[in-house]
Amino acid sequence: MATTESKDEKHTNGLGLDSSAEEQHERCPVEEVALVVPETDDPTLPVLTFRAWFLGLTSCIILIFLNTFFTYRTQPLTISAILMQIAVLPIGKFMAKTLPTRDYRILGWSFSLNPGPFNMKEHVIITIFANCGVSYGGGDAYSIGAITVMKAYYKQNLSFLCGLFIVLTTQILGYGWAGMLRRYLVYPVEMWWPSNLAQVSLFRALHEKDSKSKGLTRMQFFLIAMTASFLYYTVPGYLFPIMTFFSWVCWVWPHSITAQQVGSGYHGLGVGAFTLDWAGISAYHGSPLVAPWSSIVNVGVGFIMFIYIILPLCYWKYNTFDARKFPIFSNQLFTSSGQKYETTKILTPDFQLNIPAYDSYSKLYLSPLFALSIGSGFARFTATLTHVALFNGRDIWRQSRRAVQNVKLDVHSKLMKAYKEVPDWWFYILLIGSAVLSLLMSFVWKETVQLRWWGMLFAFALAWLVTLPIGVIQATTNQQPGYDIIAQFMIGYVLPGKPIANLLFKIYGRISTIHALSFLADLKLGHYMKIPPRCMYVAQVWHCRNLYIWALKFHVLVV
Repeated sequence: MATTESKDEKHTNGLGLDSSAEEQHERCPVEEVALVVPETDDPTLPVLTFRAWFLGLTSCIILIFLNTFFTYRTQPLTISAILMQIAVLPIGKFMAKTLPTRDYRILGWSFSLNPGPFNMKEHVIITIFANCGVSYGGGDAYSIGAITVMKAYYKQNLSFLCGLFIVLTTQILGYGWAGMLRRYLVYPVEMWWPSNLAQVSLFRALHEKDSKSKGLTRMQFFLIAMTASFLYYTVPGYLFPIMTFFSWVCWVWPHSITAQQVGSGYHGLGVGAFTLDWAGISAYHGSPLVAPWSSIVNVGVGFIMFIYIILPLCYWKYNTFDARKFPIFSNQLFTSSGQKYETTKILTPDFQLNIPAYDSYSKLYLSPLFALSIGSGFARFTATLTHVALFNGRDIWRQSRRAVQNVKLDVHSKLMKAYKEVPDWWFYILLIGSAVLSLLMSFVWKETVQLRWWGMLFAFALAWLVTLPIGVIQATTNQQPGYDIIAQFMIGYVLPGKPIANLLFKIYGRISTIHALSFLADLKLGHYMKIPPRCMYVAQVWHCRNLYIWALKFHVLVV
């Protein structure tokens, strides 16, 4: 990162921009971004070095292995990329001191194992590799979980090649959507992606040197906070695990079912419950340190309305759909008598719904909270489209026109002009190629996947429709509204009685959207940290086409 005035002026003049004092002190109009993201750049820093490739690929493989392994726990555990973000720093500096510095030539291409000090841009690209190993939505690729369901619950003889197609096509499809939408969700300054600011702040704390006259440096503060949080977590995490969720209501009335329903923090309304575990605090909303205040308030109001008003009325006052026969909080399926629902009793040998068996066995019942969450899914889907159309529709239209016009750029976009942009057709090739492979799979393994070619196209159309509005909300509020329920209802209505087709439709519709938003968040991080776009493309595509094979291989061993 260039910190001297001479480097900043040289870079600014190199872009052909006015070097007046006003231009040099231009600030991002989003205050949160202006306070955290550096507004200077040094384009001479190497990015895709040997160190970056080695540490990035290693970090990604380790995280894929760990997250695939831990996703099979009753309480899934996700290892975030921050672990690798911190761990690779001393390793990178060690490699910078020990690796040979001489140049090597292979087929006319010259490179060095050690091009200089371990810099921030190398650290960023390594973290982006690691982020690829922590795909949004449950640690490993969601499609790995879908393959598990197909093999473990529906006893499908799924070939390795078919499973590989499912995993890779959903990943690459998501990256294709990301490339199409980057001019709407990455380049505009209004799309600021709050979650990225925490990572930017950490990068600066780990690399930039502060004046000692200011008191604690950022690195010192970080080390103190990290040590304190590590020591503190031993209390709820190891010494007193009961403090993860503690409810005095359950302790006072240990034999009362109502008290357990009202007070339990795990399986109830959580009245009178509290936690000393940060993972419990951030589980519902995400980290409150990176979410905007308005987003926290909105989620809080919705939580109170559903959990403390609507749910008690449905359960205790009106007994909606015989709610009192079932646990107030559960994601299980139940029979009319309150017993656990055995889905194998209502399926035919070829894994389709057996209507006569369903009628003779029992209708399917849900717990009250599970039913409300499904019902709210319809509201979230329509509210997302309506909100973005009303509040961001004009901006989206303006950005579409800007794509073919010369417009005023913010300070970060001006700095990124120093690097070659990735042509749109690079992304279109990935998008079209993954779509063709997905359609091919629907013909070759049609009995296994159950989803026909027109169902695939339907899933693609749904993802194309909703990725942009959901991305606008996530880029401004750090919240990602889901449309899982509406997607499953749509294909369930079109293809009734085909559970595997329903599952794959969700993967190619909803999950490709999740991957697209994950890639877009990383693209915005690269935008903030001035990573050359083509370096970002190489790193992310390499992940898409290769590294999830490791997760699939491990999955085969586990299942």
